[in-house]
Amino acid sequence: MADKAFALEWDKQGQKQYELGVSKGVLYKYDKTKQKWLGVAWNGLISVTESPDGAEETELWADNIKYGSMRSAEKFGGSIEAYMYPDEFEGCDGLASPVKGMTIGQQKREIFCLSYRTEIGNDQDPEAGYRLHLVYNATCSPSEKSYETINDSPDAITFSWDFDTTPINVKGYKPTAHITFDSTDFATAAEKAKLEALEEILYGKAASGDEPATAAELPLPDDLIDMMKDE
Repeated sequence: MADKAFALEWDKQGQKQYELGVSKGVLYKYDKTKQKWLGVAWNGLISVTESPDGAEETELWADNIKYGSMRSAEKFGGSIEAYMYPDEFEGCDGLASPVKGMTIGQQKREIFCLSYRTEIGNDQDPEAGYRLHLVYNATCSPSEKSYETINDSPDAITFSWDFDTTPINVKGYKPTAHITFDSTDFATAAEKAKLEALEEILYGKAASGDEPATAAELPLPDDLIDMMKDE
């Protein structure tokens, strides 16, 4: 019989967690002059659906038995839905403005990065923490737009895009296009300070006293790992 001290327990207080919502969306575009991914706020973000793909099994058979199996490479993609998008996203949606006030479509689609936040709650604290999602090297497909007459039950138009990604290198690991940070894992004062410092980089910092403002920026995965390492 298993030792009761090591028996599994279900639904312990504070361990019934859930995740919900999406907020603090940021679009990052690459600035060739500064060689950085610089961000702008994405207002009107409704949802981000993550749709990983790949990792499909290829069976190997020999001697009339299953000899082994291999898995294909994983891909990360998804979809974005929003009431509106930043002006900087137009190039990502294949739009260009040859002159002020004029927009033409079917142009080159630019690469972008994205960050957004989801909330984490549990049975004791509905605001227990949050998760930061970072998406790298994304390109989106054309979106469908439906325009309807204004009637007695008007509704705002929503835009949606499917996106795919190209993974980027991570030292010591396989390339990836998706990174998350869970605030509930940052328990000590020093750890929380690191997370706050990361958010200052992701969201930018307003000018204060003699300190100048800093633009929102998305660090590369290797830089994130170095930033979060224990000293």
